[in-house]
Amino acid sequence: MLDVRGDNRQLKGLEIAATAKILRKGKGWSVPSQSAERRYTVWLDPAEPHCTCPDHEDGGHKCKHLFAVEYVIQRERNSDGSTTITETLAVHGTIRKTYSQDWRAYNAAQTGEKAKFLDLLRDLCGGIAEPARQKNGRPPLPINDALFAACYKIYSTVSGRRFMTDLREAQAKGYIAKVPHYNSIFNYLENPALTPILRALITESSRPLNAIEIDFAADSSGFTTSRFHRWYDHKYGIARQEHDWVKVHLMCGVSTHIVTAVEIHDRDASDIKLFPALVDATAENFQMREVSADKGYGSKKNLEVVARHGAVPYIAFKGSTTGRAGGLWTKMFHYFQYRREEFLSHYHKRSNVESVFSMIKAKFRDHVRSKTDVAMVNEVLCKIICHNICCLIQESYELGIDTAFWEAA
Repeated sequence: MLDVRGDNRQLKGLEIAATAKILRKGKGWSVPSQSAERRYTVWLDPAEPHCTCPDHEDGGHKCKHLFAVEYVIQRERNSDGSTTITETLAVHGTIRKTYSQDWRAYNAAQTGEKAKFLDLLRDLCGGIAEPARQKNGRPPLPINDALFAACYKIYSTVSGRRFMTDLREAQAKGYIAKVPHYNSIFNYLENPALTPILRALITESSRPLNAIEIDFAADSSGFTTSRFHRWYDHKYGIARQEHDWVKVHLMCGVSTHIVTAVEIHDRDASDIKLFPALVDATAENFQMREVSADKGYGSKKNLEVVARHGAVPYIAFKGSTTGRAGGLWTKMFHYFQYRREEFLSHYHKRSNVESVFSMIKAKFRDHVRSKTDVAMVNEVLCKIICHNICCLIQESYELGIDTAFWEAA
């Protein structure tokens, strides 16, 4: 892996190879100077490589122009098309990469998930302090019971009325003190005061895995709603419509798929602007080594946010990127250009965040039933809480992790 804080001559050589025109002259190479309008000649003699620049002649060490020529030769060898064809044939023909699965642990987690889910959900909701009650009016449902009922209802994936049987059984087993009316569950989901509490539960449900997860990935996806977004198409003179959606931005660990941070804003919220909040929230509870994301998150600020927490950002670059922004941006761009296979081996961990969205949508539905903006956001947050608890159950069987919430409280 490229040391982004490494030798300055090597980094400058990368920059020259990426931005300057290096010409082959017989057995040598003509490399332009970065500080003057002149060119130096480089000979890559295996026994004694040489450059006519003052830095090489005075110090006798490997100068940036030698590095630049080496990177140009490497680039030419790796961009002739044959390597890509060979790799494609290997993947589709004879080599198929597979991943081992601990089926005994997986089967045990799946067959015992529901009972263990209720235990963990009760422990998780039990750490929320009861808010101050108003003196007048009907006594509200305890906040722990309300949170338990809302998350359990999302986990069940059935309608509110059909869910009442499960809720009565939960009360009989001592998980809740009182069975709420199904309309009360919907009313709690429409309460904006519930949103920060649900976000806190997501954070707390990820903390038991902070000794395992060090590599993370970020992405966004939408959950379909029952509302429609309508507009008039002036080009064709007709009215068009499509389902509205709740756009979810999240960061997850790439080993266990636990969600560590969530941001939900309007449907057109920019990915690139919400990335720093995801990184900062994850860094509060996890030691970060790598963070991967697609081109939509690429900016100098986002790379620096990751580096500020001691991690390396593996964010792909767009085709129009020049790498001239300086600092960490330029270093990672050169890494991406000249050691692409190594870069991509880290970057492709990003596919795990797509797996997370697939897991959530397949298990807890890819749509929301709520009608109001607040309720739709809270419903999606409940889905993520349920997903995190399921991840903890899987890891308890596979890695033997003993889950305990609110230990620092």
